Amino acid sequence: MIGPRGAEGGNVEIVCVGGGPAGLYFAICAKLRNPEHRIRIFERRAEGVTYGWGFGFWDDVLTSLYANDPVTARQIEAATGLWDGIEVHVGDQPTAYLGGYGLSMGRTRLLEILVARAREVGVELYYEREVAERSASGTSIGTDLREFADADLVVASDGIKSGLREADREAFGTEVDTGRNHYLWLGTEKLFGPFQYIFEPTEAGWIWLHCYYLDARRSTCVVECPPQTWQGLGLDKLSPGECLKTLEEIFHRQLDGHRLISQVEETDTVIGLHGKQVRNTRWYSGNVALIGDSAHTTHFSVGSGTRLAIGDAVALAEAVSTHGDDVPAALRAYDATRRPEIDRIQAQALNSMRFLERVPELLDDPEMNPVRFAYAVSRRLGTRDERWRHYMHLATQVRLLRTVRCKLTSARRKRRERQRAKSQGCAPAALSPVRTTT
Repeated sequence: MIGPRGAEGGNVEIVCVGGGPAGLYFAICAKLRNPEHRIRIFERRAEGVTYGWGFGFWDDVLTSLYANDPVTARQIEAATGLWDGIEVHVGDQPTAYLGGYGLSMGRTRLLEILVARAREVGVELYYEREVAERSASGTSIGTDLREFADADLVVASDGIKSGLREADREAFGTEVDTGRNHYLWLGTEKLFGPFQYIFEPTEAGWIWLHCYYLDARRSTCVVECPPQTWQGLGLDKLSPGECLKTLEEIFHRQLDGHRLISQVEETDTVIGLHGKQVRNTRWYSGNVALIGDSAHTTHFSVGSGTRLAIGDAVALAEAVSTHGDDVPAALRAYDATRRPEIDRIQAQALNSMRFLERVPELLDDPEMNPVRFAYAVSRRLGTRDERWRHYMHLATQVRLLRTVRCKLTSARRKRRERQRAKSQGCAPAALSPVRTTT
């Protein structure tokens, strides 16, 4: 691991390996705090090429974006869609309901905004620059940092398979929790209004969808099931096209004839991913800092990947700004302030992953019904089970009371929009409405 070279006058030479949201937003925040920093981003893919569907988040992210860069925040808010309420479907039983809302936007549009803003503030971007060393299978096995010997700070924004992290795995204390369930991250042209959990029984066992509105053209659908269902349905032996057809038949009622869309190229068989949580007991080594998925991942069921990456970006940029050219002090401060917060969220995400692994057991219980099960879904993070929350849940199943709750939630959301707009001296941005299709 190379050591920090040091800089004069508080200006820092920074290299980011990875041009996803974490690296881009850190570069923007750091450059805005000190325009004299030289910041270079190296991304192995071509510009505009990305993998993934979208970015799910909540009001706290918009508040942070406005506090750090209102220009970026306004563009992201203008491209944001809204899902309102949560529905839980268990086979052909009556629907159960939960409250809440969330925001979302397409990943491609998010990267377009961040790339344009990074260039505008003077960040240097280099595409199709492979930095990581990879095995024959394509797995990252390390990173050669000799070409960055002039850098005071190297930011590992190269994702869950980070070559920078793997090059010094012991120093970072990397650990990985791997879940049992298989999942596929898909899309559909059906626009879901509320967030929907859809659990369907099959001859091979239970399989389910996590569905939410993404943008004006698509929704995201994550398929999940235990290994016995995955293998029992033969999904481990099907081509991507055959797999999608099988899933469309299982969920035909909820998809209303709309097709499922995969980003996986045509191959012999589909590889079912497993939920993974990457943890590191230390987020820096020498002058290399981990950020975003290279530092931590959370199970997809808590929808926090990009949200947490943006928080990391702000925290690291603030630490660099505070400590100037004292990079070691900046990295100590970043690790001390940010990692404990992520540890708490990862503990909740691990609870969620383990809960979903117990879904077949819960749903096969003869005393379980959709309302009870939906409440268990809502409490899966391991948060305190106050009695009033259970009463609120029961009230939400009554249509009139559910309507009242939705109106109160909408009023709180709009109040937050007005508060953000007031702080910026502008009119509230209108979130993209969900126009559901049938």
